[in-house]
Amino acid sequence: MKIWSAPTPNGWKVAIMIEELRERGLVLDDLEVTTVDLRAGEQFSAAFTAVNPNQKIPALQDGDITLMESCAILQYLAEKYPSALLPEGAARWQVLQWLYWQAANLGPVFGNKLSYTRYLGDVDASLRAHPLERFGSEAQRLLRVFDKQLQGRDYICGDDLTIADIACFPWIRGWKWSKIDITSHARVVDWLERLRNHAGVKRGVAYGAPTGEAEQWSEDTKKRYVSMGAGIASNDNIKAS
Repeated sequence: MKIWSAPTPNGWKVAIMIEELRERGLVLDDLEVTTVDLRAGEQFSAAFTAVNPNQKIPALQDGDITLMESCAILQYLAEKYPSALLPEGAARWQVLQWLYWQAANLGPVFGNKLSYTRYLGDVDASLRAHPLERFGSEAQRLLRVFDKQLQGRDYICGDDLTIADIACFPWIRGWKWSKIDITSHARVVDWLERLRNHAGVKRGVAYGAPTGEAEQWSEDTKKRYVSMGAGIASNDNIKAS
C-alpha cells in the first residue's frame, strides 16, 4: 500500500487513521508513505497527477485501487481493516453521515476561514472583511451543530472513536491558528482534549513535525507556536525570531 500525503489537516486524517489501526493490532509492514512537498509544488508534477488528477493530498494506492479524497481513504481503510472505527448496522450510517458532514461542511468552512485569516495577506483588508465574517459565522454555526451532537456522548456517534471523529479532529485542533473560537462550546472543547489523549492520535499528528527545528527557536517563538495551535497547515509557518 502506498500513501502520498503532507502535514495538513487532510493529511493528518490519514496519518491518525493508520496509527489508530495500529493501536488495534494492525501490522502494516508494506506501507509506503511519500511526503509531497506542497510548498515546492510537487502536487502539480506529472508523477503525482497520474495518481491524483485533482492534484491534492492525500492519495492512496493499494493494488489496483487508487483513491483521492481523505474521507474516501478513511472509509476504504475502515472497510479493509474492520474495527469499531466504522461499526456495522444502523450505527454505520450515523458515522458515515458525519464523515460526509465534515467533508461538505466543516472542512471547507474552516479551510476558507484559515485561508482568509493567514494566507491571503496580499489581498486588501476591505476585500477580506466579508469572507472573514461569512466563514467565521458559518464556523460558529457548525460548532453549535457539533456541540449539540456531542450531548450525552464522548464521541460524535457514541462511546467509541470512529472515522467521523478522526476526520473532524485535525480541523478543530487548529482553531487558534484559524482564529475560530471554540471556547463557548464546552462539549467540543472536552471532545478535543479527549481525542488528544489517544495514543494513535498523538502519533498521527506528529507526522511532518520538523526534525531538530524547534530546538533552534527562541522561547518566545516556541510559546507562539503552541499558542497558535501548532501551526496548522505547515510547520514552516513559524519562523525563528
